[in-house]
Amino acid sequence: MHADAFDRYYSAESLLHRLDPRVKVVVTVLLILSNALLPDGAWAAFGLTWIFLLLANSASNLGVDFTFRRSFIALPFMLVAVSAIFSPSGQALAEWTIGSLRIVPTDVGLIRFGSILLRTWLSVQAGILLVAVTQFPDLIHAFEHLRVPAVLTTIVAFLYRYLFVLTDEVLRLLRARDSRSAALPGQKSGRSVFWRAQIAGHMAGQLFLRSYERSDRIYNAMLARGYTGQMRTLRAHLMYRRDWFVLTASIFALLFLQLIGRIG
Repeated sequence: MHADAFDRYYSAESLLHRLDPRVKVVVTVLLILSNALLPDGAWAAFGLTWIFLLLANSASNLGVDFTFRRSFIALPFMLVAVSAIFSPSGQALAEWTIGSLRIVPTDVGLIRFGSILLRTWLSVQAGILLVAVTQFPDLIHAFEHLRVPAVLTTIVAFLYRYLFVLTDEVLRLLRARDSRSAALPGQKSGRSVFWRAQIAGHMAGQLFLRSYERSDRIYNAMLARGYTGQMRTLRAHLMYRRDWFVLTASIFALLFLQLIGRIG
């Protein structure tokens, strides 16, 4: 399995692809923070935020609905907030009794639930667009420029780099297990659930040992090649006039959204 299987970068020629990765990271983080700070029921501000994202999609040359089509994968996780509908504050909209349990959805709870859904949905779209127009090494170097601790950026970089190696290791362990688990046609191989759990535990232990040994070999090889604790790149990250313009315009747009959310 190749690393591209985990990469969500889409190569294209566009303004967003050419922007400095620091600008894209800062604007994305500020957009997510802006969504979190908007008050419940700020529908106009949420709508303008979506228009902002649609314009960003258009500027990426990936399609206006690029992030919209991919954002529904997060819908099951957003439904966790369904309990907000039953907020004790506000006017009751209905009342259901299930045994000794009394369920009362309220108008305030419904507004809060809708706001949580929109905040999460818009933030997911922003994250999808960020990784679609920025290569992973550029993201790591952007975090380094923004003074994110080097330990965190290095761990994330190596996790991404060798994730496909660990996946191949898991597939080899599964093939070895299947080759040693003969079964008659039409019958399931293996024994009880406890036996399967024991085998899974052994496989996890083997994977940990192999990963630990591999990481030690890789680290020694990196030290032999001059590694000093910092990832190097041949691509210089320089802030041009267009980068400063996009960053400034985005900040003012997000401040405008906060104003609309509070007076709307």
